[in-house]
Amino acid sequence: MLRHYVTKNGKTMRCGYTTGACAAAASGAAAELLLGGTAPEAWRLDTPKGVPLELDILETDRGRGFARCAVRKDSGDDPDITDGILVFATVKKTDVGIFIDGGEGVGRVTKPGLDQPVGAAAINSVPRRMIAEQVAAVCERHDYAGGLSVVISIPGGEALAKRTFNPRLGVEGGLSVIGTTGIVEPMSSAALVDTIRLELNVLRKSGAHAVLLCPGNYGETFARQTLGLTARPVSMGNFVGDAVDMAVEAGFESILLVGHIGKLVKLGIGARNTHSANGDGRMETLCACAISVGAQAPLPSEILGCATTDAALALLDGAGLLKPTMAELGARIQATLQRWAPEGVCIGFVCYANRAPFDGVLAQSDNADELMLALK
Repeated sequence: MLRHYVTKNGKTMRCGYTTGACAAAASGAAAELLLGGTAPEAWRLDTPKGVPLELDILETDRGRGFARCAVRKDSGDDPDITDGILVFATVKKTDVGIFIDGGEGVGRVTKPGLDQPVGAAAINSVPRRMIAEQVAAVCERHDYAGGLSVVISIPGGEALAKRTFNPRLGVEGGLSVIGTTGIVEPMSSAALVDTIRLELNVLRKSGAHAVLLCPGNYGETFARQTLGLTARPVSMGNFVGDAVDMAVEAGFESILLVGHIGKLVKLGIGARNTHSANGDGRMETLCACAISVGAQAPLPSEILGCATTDAALALLDGAGLLKPTMAELGARIQATLQRWAPEGVCIGFVCYANRAPFDGVLAQSDNADELMLALK
């Protein structure tokens, strides 16, 4: 059990570790069993977050030309559908290089725009790097100059994936092996909302009259580096509606939201919480906006088939409808924000993309420039 804790709003919560960390540890152990002949009882690795892990190795097996090991996922105090699953790694010798693929229970990418290309196993970049690092270290330790094939599998993963957004996003047949830090930090909705409220109140009491709200690090980086905003941002996560309500309650006179289109597009249908667990609606919103500015078949159905907003932007641009569609989306986002904010509060937004060729501001409210001046 990982004994790493975080405190949120005075509540101590135990962290867990990602499917990517499980896959990396299982891969390293299986490589050790294959090349060294002995199955380790536990495997130690350093996560990208800097938290060391020592994970129990289970279900070991060695046969003609292969070795297999498993690690059980522990999500800590985070409510996670993958908690308790076994993540297996099967390692075989090859001529050269390290080849990583997915087996039973690991999904395949079927739509462009995700972390991996179409057809690849849904094992994201950071877990792939972690797996490769663990396996390469074993090869070096045993002076093995050949290659290794690593196949990650999750028994029962295909059934579990049907309860996630994977099929909607373009990952079919199983779960995704994900995680950018290797560590799962517990998410308590009540604690997060209280944290946002506390930060807003502290900022207001410091004398600030305008507030910058961002969903997370990407929005904060765009606001600082591209828009040149120097005001301290408040991270609202997915709690957009709550954050606006609390900013109004705190007494802010001006509120600017800066966020990626993948999040802010959901404001076009009035979504107060943009987490995927509460629904999606991204493509349906873009489709409605496109139709309202003259999109003809088959473009609407093509938009609905997109896995990411970046893919939808490319379709709109190819049809010559990107600018008017973004203008329509901007009007809908602003209408939502105006419904949330009372008279006398100046509220606006900047919606951006961060992937070429559409990186930059896509839409902004008429008062965005005025609000940005107050935040520089």
